[in-house]
Amino acid sequence: MTATLRLTEALIARPSVTPEDQGCQALMTERLNALGFECHALSFGPADAPVTNLWAIKRGSDDAAPVLAFAGHTDVVPTGPLDQWTTPPFVPSHRDGLLYGRGAADMKTSLAAMVVASEEFIAAHPQHKGHIAFLITSDEEGPSVDGTVKVCEWLQQQGQRLDACIVGEPTSVQQVGDMIKNGRRGSLSGKLRVKGVQGHIAYPHLAKNPIHLVAPALAELVGIVWDQGNEHFPPTSWQMSNIHAGTGANNVIPGDIVIDFNFRFSTESTPESLQQRLEDVLRQHGLDCHIDWTLGGRPFLTRKGPLVDAMAAAIQQVTGVTTELSTTGGTSDGRFIAQICPQVVEFGPVNASIHKIDEHVRVADIEPLKDIYRGTLERLLA
Repeated sequence: MTATLRLTEALIARPSVTPEDQGCQALMTERLNALGFECHALSFGPADAPVTNLWAIKRGSDDAAPVLAFAGHTDVVPTGPLDQWTTPPFVPSHRDGLLYGRGAADMKTSLAAMVVASEEFIAAHPQHKGHIAFLITSDEEGPSVDGTVKVCEWLQQQGQRLDACIVGEPTSVQQVGDMIKNGRRGSLSGKLRVKGVQGHIAYPHLAKNPIHLVAPALAELVGIVWDQGNEHFPPTSWQMSNIHAGTGANNVIPGDIVIDFNFRFSTESTPESLQQRLEDVLRQHGLDCHIDWTLGGRPFLTRKGPLVDAMAAAIQQVTGVTTELSTTGGTSDGRFIAQICPQVVEFGPVNASIHKIDEHVRVADIEPLKDIYRGTLERLLA
């Protein structure tokens, strides 16, 4: 059993359902302290239930050298029905060359690989020039308000710069190394409330049905081309996720309707432009309405350069795979880090089983993942 596999299993064995950490960061801190990292435990949020975060940095021999951070999360999503798991989700289990457990793919294998890659790199290069850092949270799978975003604010207050960051999200598709996420779309959500007048369904002339009133506007919004995207991002999309109206009785015209929606937007649009265009449509339809907006994150993009090139070369050397750059998928904490760091990529194991019953990784992928992280360190900081 390799050092990476042992650490992966030790992390999986801790039931760190979001926002709990359950000692994962303490285990990582113990390993990083032994390497000479300065470790800071940072807690944010309610006093009775703070979120656990870790910032750790190992300074190299040259203060002007780059700072490369590994970033990730120790929290995992809930297990779902326990009786549907073949083996208990927090008991690391091996079957047919696979390691099973909640968080195996998302993203405790990545965390273990980052730590062991750092151990090996520092042992081989005790006088390395560049600086290595870890930015770890237990608030990524939840609301993400007291985790990475708060650590980034703290780093700015400390005057700590970041030059490059690798987020350990599971990005590979068919085999480890086949995809790097070098950016993500932005996320802008809204809750639209349209007012009508409640009344008896048999006397519609005495009421105003908000469902009928908003339907033409929704049809128009569905048909809008918000932008064409670009070479890095697909076109911006607008999707409704929930519609609620009614009192529960089938003979009552409701007094209002509430619609939840979301933009996943490219760098061709801004939150402000999307808000304005949508509100203009509603205004043209004469609706009595209100929208509560939530900006989940702005889009970010890391073009080919030192970080992308180093990781792509490491992947090629370790696996023989020519990696693909992609900005597809959901959001990640990379959106916060990109506000203070010019180069951010996401890279990790195969993502096919994330958030599912019987989540797993291929055991044969664990050492190559560690070697890719180490190879990136070698190319950027040795």
